[in-house]
Amino acid sequence: MVLVDSHCHLDFPDFAEELDDIVARARNAGLARMVTISTKITQFERVRAIAERYDDVYCSVGIHPHHAGSEPEVTADELCRLADHPKVVGIGEAGLDYFYQHSSREAQAKGFRVHIEAARRTGLPIIVHTRDADEDTAAILEEEYEKGPFPGLLHCFSSGRQLAERAVKIGMSVSLSGIVTFKKSESLRDIVRDLPRDRILVETDAPYLAPVPKRGKRNEPAYVAFTAEKVAEVVGMDTETFGRQSTENFFNLFSKTPGIAA
Repeated sequence: MVLVDSHCHLDFPDFAEELDDIVARARNAGLARMVTISTKITQFERVRAIAERYDDVYCSVGIHPHHAGSEPEVTADELCRLADHPKVVGIGEAGLDYFYQHSSREAQAKGFRVHIEAARRTGLPIIVHTRDADEDTAAILEEEYEKGPFPGLLHCFSSGRQLAERAVKIGMSVSLSGIVTFKKSESLRDIVRDLPRDRILVETDAPYLAPVPKRGKRNEPAYVAFTAEKVAEVVGMDTETFGRQSTENFFNLFSKTPGIAA
């Protein structure tokens, strides 16, 4: 089964001492691509350097909503310039997080719209982080879509049905993490069953949210296989077929990422 980890954080200190081994284990697990995600513009060069180090690793550029008030303000022009690098295949992660609110709602919303503008101009997908902010996230996405379409996905989706439906309606995809494997995630699995099959991606969000049976351990890209197996079961597909579908979905959305040789 060929898989892709559409969202991990290989620059985090958790992986610093064994990054080569982490990537090797991912390859052995069947991963064709990994996307390591930018959370701070001041650390983007480190993220990009990891993508440059490995042929099958790509990256995004952006500022996580947690850091919207502490990182230097970035313009859409600057994001577009940085995204011109061949290894940059996405914008973000950006969005709204009202659970922690490490940054003001105003700063988060402003940054979110700037990232959407960069996605619109580059054609690269915006990687949306949202937590306890379903209505405002949906409203901003819809308002910005009215200004002109843009590709994107809801990353590590664990929100409500209405947000998923509204995002899918404007052409976005939904990426599922290890949360979908958790015992108490039946309401999430109910939503997943109704998602269009061509809009579902899988991810780890490593080093966080390791899926069952690795829950409680440090997550890593190789473990995306466990999430894919669970999602396949939920949507009523055999694992290999779902693996092909989700990987195809990834390349359709992250279209700048080179495909897999036949």
